[in-house]
Amino acid sequence: MSELVPLSVLRVYLGESDRAGGMAAYEYLVREAHARGLKGASVFRGASGYGANSRIHTAKLLRLSEDLPMVVEILDAPERIEAFINEVVDRLDKGALAVFGVMGRVSAPGSKT
Repeated sequence: MSELVPLSVLRVYLGESDRAGGMAAYEYLVREAHARGLKGASVFRGASGYGANSRIHTAKLLRLSEDLPMVVEILDAPERIEAFINEVVDRLDKGALAVFGVMGRVSAPGSKT
């Protein structure tokens, strides 16, 4: 088993209708992370939440919101996450972000870790 290494997790909070680069902002972040070879990215859709405008967005059976909260998490080495924030995330018009350090390991396809 390989050693744990310091990693950073970037968490970006967006609305489902937020746009960047001609597409949904969450999709833009995942594509940019992939293009830059970052270790991994995932997108999570929230059932309910609110942001800077203080409007609650929720998914109800009878009224489906078109702007549910979205969270994008991206994992990589701290310096690569910092560069990604400076090169990509800072260009977004909307959203909030958090960065936190973790210890972990990321296995590559075909590796024995």
